[in-house]
Amino acid sequence: LTSNQRRMWRTMHNVEARRKVFFHTLPYVGGRKENCKIDCYLDIASLYSYLAYLDLLRNRPILASHGVTVEFHPTFLGALNQATGNKPPWTLPAKAAHGPFDAARSIARQGTYPNGSPLNITFPENLFINGKTILPLRALHCIKSKFPPETLDQTLLYLFHIFWSPPNLNLTVPENLKSTLLAVPEGFSGPTANDDKKKKLFSAEQVEEIMKGAQAEEFKGKLKKTTDEALERGAFGAPWIWATNDKGEGEPFFGSDRFHFVYKHLGLPYRDVEVLANGDDPKWGKLWRKENGAKL
Repeated sequence: LTSNQRRMWRTMHNVEARRKVFFHTLPYVGGRKENCKIDCYLDIASLYSYLAYLDLLRNRPILASHGVTVEFHPTFLGALNQATGNKPPWTLPAKAAHGPFDAARSIARQGTYPNGSPLNITFPENLFINGKTILPLRALHCIKSKFPPETLDQTLLYLFHIFWSPPNLNLTVPENLKSTLLAVPEGFSGPTANDDKKKKLFSAEQVEEIMKGAQAEEFKGKLKKTTDEALERGAFGAPWIWATNDKGEGEPFFGSDRFHFVYKHLGLPYRDVEVLANGDDPKWGKLWRKENGAKL
C-alpha cells in the first residue's frame, strides 16, 4: 500500500471501504469494452460443458456490464472427437481412473444451480448411448432460431439437468425429449419442489413444432455448420470457448476451468488463483489480517 493508503486505512472503520483500498477497486477505470464476445460451443452430453454453462450463466450479467456478450452454440461432441481423433476420457484407463476425482472437484467448485439449490449430478449408466445427442442438439438450434435468448438459456439448463441428474433420462429417444420439453418450467433456474405445478415454458403446439424442427434439414444443417465452425476454431472437445477481445483478436480456450485466462485475454478485472499466507483471510485475499493492529 502507498503511504496515503496506509493513512486512509487507519481512519477507516468500514470493512467494505478497507477492502476496496486493498484491491485497488476505488474505482475500476478500465471502462466498457466494445465488441468483446465469448462464443461457447457445448454439448449436453459433456459434464464440463454443463459446468462451463453454469459458470457463464451465473457471470453473464457481470460480463454484460463490461460490454462482453456471451453466445451458446449447441455442438455435437461426437463429431468433434471423430474429426480430430480424440477419445472420450473414460475409454482411456488412466484418464478413467482419474476422472472421478476431477469431476467431483469440479462439481463441488460450481456447487449450485443458479437458483441456489445444490447440484445433483450423477453419470448416466450408459453415457456412450445417451451421448449421441444429435436430436436434442437440433431441437436446441430450432429453439435458438425461433424463440428469445432466455428461452434457449432455460431449455439448455433444463436439458443439462435432466441428462445429468437421476434418473438420467436418455434424451436421444424422441418420446423422452418431447416429454422433457413439455415439462420445462417457465423461468427455470434450477429444480424446486413445485416444478410440476409451475407454468410451462412451451405449449404442446410449440413442442410439436420443435420436434418437427429437430428432424428438418434446416436444423440438421445448423448443427453441422456450428460443429464445423468449432472445428475450424481448433476444437477437439467440449466445452470449446472462442473469446474475442476489443482489438478483434480471437483465441481458443478448452474446458470449464480456464475463465481466468479468458478474462485476461478480454482485458477484464478478475482475481486469479493465489495461495494465502498464514493469517490472511480467504474472504478478502492477501494483505488482510484478522489480528487487530497487524502491520501493513
